[in-house]
Amino acid sequence: MTLFVDMDEVLADTYGAHLELYKEKHGVQLNLADCQGKEAWESVPEGHSKEIRNHAWEVGFFRNLKLIEGSQEVMAELNKKHEVYIASAAMQFPNSLKEKSDWLDEFFPFIPWQNRILCGHKFILKGDILIDDRSYNLKNFDGRSFLFTSPHNVNTNGFERVNSWQEVADKLL
Repeated sequence: MTLFVDMDEVLADTYGAHLELYKEKHGVQLNLADCQGKEAWESVPEGHSKEIRNHAWEVGFFRNLKLIEGSQEVMAELNKKHEVYIASAAMQFPNSLKEKSDWLDEFFPFIPWQNRILCGHKFILKGDILIDDRSYNLKNFDGRSFLFTSPHNVNTNGFERVNSWQEVADKLL
């Protein structure tokens, strides 16, 4: 099978990074339970939302992301059984191209550069499975779609959902 796997909120914890940076600047730890069903910038006072949105434009933001629990181990096993590609919409944030590539070199060295698609729209992808946290990327995919749970998408319906990398392993390994 050919699998496409998104980076942000699937392999890399961008949501958590937004909350950590907010805490560093404002001394306020946002409760993840209060963020459910919202983007990170919708979870802060209105005057701070632009600041959160701008994190993705900062040098180092994508390079310093933490792993989503279980992603390395399950991806390594998937890579042994399937043709695995990383597919990330990296074109929106110019710094993210190099930073995402460097991050993948560190955490997913078993996925060669030839299997990394740093793109704009994902509707161009043709394969068997797409794992993504954004429904707009999944809705036009011709194969099987897995919506990977993230705080912002807990209220999104209409897609096969996976809540963890263990669930991905249970379905695909």
